[in-house]
Amino acid sequence: MTMNERARAVLRGNDRGGYTIPTDGLYPYQWNWDSAFSALGFATFDRARAWEELEKLFEAQWPNGMVPHIIFRADEPGYFPGPSIWQADMGPMPSSGISQPPVVASVIRALAEAEPEQAAGFIKRIDAWHEWWHRARDPKGTGVIAITHPWESGRDNLPDWDRPGDMIDVSGVGEYTRSDTSLVDNDMRPEKQDYDRYLALVYFGRERQWDPEKIAVENPFFVADPGITSILLRAEKDLHVLARGAGHETARIEDRITRLENGLELLWNEDAGGYVARDMRSGDQSRRASAASFLPLYAGILTHKEELLTTLREFAERVRYLVPSFDPRDEHFDHIRYWRGPAWAMINFMIANGLRDIGEYNWADRIRSDTRELIRNGGFAEYFSPIDGRGCGGGTFSWTAAIWLAWELDE
Repeated sequence: MTMNERARAVLRGNDRGGYTIPTDGLYPYQWNWDSAFSALGFATFDRARAWEELEKLFEAQWPNGMVPHIIFRADEPGYFPGPSIWQADMGPMPSSGISQPPVVASVIRALAEAEPEQAAGFIKRIDAWHEWWHRARDPKGTGVIAITHPWESGRDNLPDWDRPGDMIDVSGVGEYTRSDTSLVDNDMRPEKQDYDRYLALVYFGRERQWDPEKIAVENPFFVADPGITSILLRAEKDLHVLARGAGHETARIEDRITRLENGLELLWNEDAGGYVARDMRSGDQSRRASAASFLPLYAGILTHKEELLTTLREFAERVRYLVPSFDPRDEHFDHIRYWRGPAWAMINFMIANGLRDIGEYNWADRIRSDTRELIRNGGFAEYFSPIDGRGCGGGTFSWTAAIWLAWELDE
């Protein structure tokens, strides 16, 4: 079986009837940005199925515009924390109470080049979601988007969240049983103190009935994220192209783009050589770069291009495969533990596309080549060690298969 055939088999195997799970067992529901990348993979061999994936995702959109990060479409009692823990009943179906990186507009723009009429039906729904991000996660109009939970970033266990996480009261979490550590090596998963914080924030949100205004003011964790901010900025630009092509009014989108472009400078850290997280409660910045530090290039921000390329070069000197999710020069770097160092195919895809868009073809090709070698040797794993290339986390992972297919189509 060829790699392409294997990748298609992964997506088909994770198909649950119009929506895709990330992988069986570990993630048995529909996840937001996983689903978007899955659509990108399906589009290489089944266009109708790709559009169906995106339609299924927006079926869970809340009245306030938010598209949740988990959609609980089936009863999976072995998964923790499930819908009974979240108690987020504000949408049309059971879901979590937070969102995830809004890559959908960028995926749809890619699909729309061949089928613009299909894309037109998503424009208003995407616009409502983007507007929610600004209203709920940047209520003061700073131009940077905060997350209210590490899970909302999509980069859950990043060391960037450690210091802001110290402010989270975990005294009421109590006893619980995780499902992830029974399926994956403990050395590859978040530690207990991190999971305690994750659950405390879930309990905090549900006590406030997931009211975004209350959470923006009261949540102990409110951290501006260069990943979300950059992905949203790129998505806004892609939405602008879609909206203009369909004859929609674009002034509101343009205002949001300008706000984000101006705001990103708040996240620049000269000492780190990259864009980093900022705790919006204390004002403290993260001290080290991460893979998300390079995503402003994906969003078309070139203000610190040369400094970022220097940081990328220094990363490359310390690992065999790009791009580690956290700075390999730091003592907290861990090449196999969830988001504390491993390389991820979908992050590499965005970084490489950003570098290609600005003419940095050598770096773009290096990241693409590294990613494909990781997948070829390590399988369709959730993520990979940037040191020895081993596949880590869950196996037969949808977004890894999707990225393989998307890049194969490019070739």
